[in-house]
This record gives sequence, C-alpha cells and structure tokens, in this order.
Amino acid sequence: MTEESPDSKQDDSQWVELAQQGDTAAFDKLVEMYHSRIYTLTYQMTSNREDAEDLTQEVFVKAFEALPRFKRRSSFYTWLYRIGINKTINYRKKRNRNRPLSLDAMEQEVKQDEIYHDLSSKGSPLRNLSLSELQLKLNEAMQGLSDKHRTVVVMHDMQGIPHDEIAKVVGVSVGTVRSRLFYARRQLQADLGEYVK
Repeated sequence: MTEESPDSKQDDSQWVELAQQGDTAAFDKLVEMYHSRIYTLTYQMTSNREDAEDLTQEVFVKAFEALPRFKRRSSFYTWLYRIGINKTINYRKKRNRNRPLSLDAMEQEVKQDEIYHDLSSKGSPLRNLSLSELQLKLNEAMQGLSDKHRTVVVMHDMQGIPHDEIAKVVGVSVGTVRSRLFYARRQLQADLGEYVK
C-alpha cells in the first residue's frame, strides 16, 4: 500500500507548507496521500459511490481554496477530515432523503464490497439473507442515525480512527465521542437485531 498513514505527519507538514506557498505539485501530493481516506469517509456516510466521488472532489477543492487560511492548530489530516464531514453533512441535509433507490445498481456495488463478503461468508447468520435485503437493512440502519452519531461510527468502527482524533475532528470531548458511539451502536443493534445474533 503506497498511501501514507495520517500518523506520518513529518512528510505531511512539509507538503502543507509548500502547498501554502502556492506549490500545486505539493497539494497534489496531499491529495494523493489522503484521497482514499476522504473517499471512504464520504462513501460510508452517503452509501453512494457517485455522491462520494463528487463530495471527495468538493472536499479537496474547498481545502485548496482554504489552505492559505489553515493555521495549523490541528494536523492537516484533522482539518481535512473536518471539511469532509461538514461537506457530507451539508450535502445530506440538502439531498432528498426519500429519493428512489436502484436495487440493481446497489446490488452491483455490494457484490464488489469486502464487507458484504465478510458478512455473507460461511457461518455468518447473514449468509442466507438476500443481497438487496442486506444492503437495504444496513443502509437503513446507518442512515437512520443522526449525522453526529453516524459520523463517529464511520470514523471509529469503519475507519479505525481513535477517540481522541475523532474528538479533534468533530470538535467535542473524548467523553462525548464515546457517548455517541455507545448510543449509535445501541441503536444499530436494535435496528439490526433480527440479523445479528
């Protein structure tokens, strides 16, 4: 894997400094370093590949425009993640929540998703569940969470970001992050209870 970890801040700060001085190649390097993580964030919050691609582009455009004002009070990664979360939440608020879903398109996407293969593997109680039903239930459960609860679940449970980093990104205490995770997991368990034994 060539993507650098967000924890490798020594290289990150050099690229940020050069990009702030107008070096577009340095900004391209930052995009290369963080593109897949921002895409994953937006995809997990929208459950739609096209929306995630569009939002990822918008996040980097916004970051490029705002870069001269970046004061380095947090890491570039934290700052970029905050932009990603805000863009995605604003998008979700504007989007019609009841837009029709294409089960054919959804099924094609899920067939390529590692999570589906893990959940439908031999020995899983989800093995006999139809693909479209599984995807609908998972999406409904995630989309049923409030934005603040969905954000912490995506960041912690799906992307493995530690509590303290999430707290910096969303601007709350570590205790609040833990509380939101607890509530969100309890809600997901209630919504998916018949599928997860």
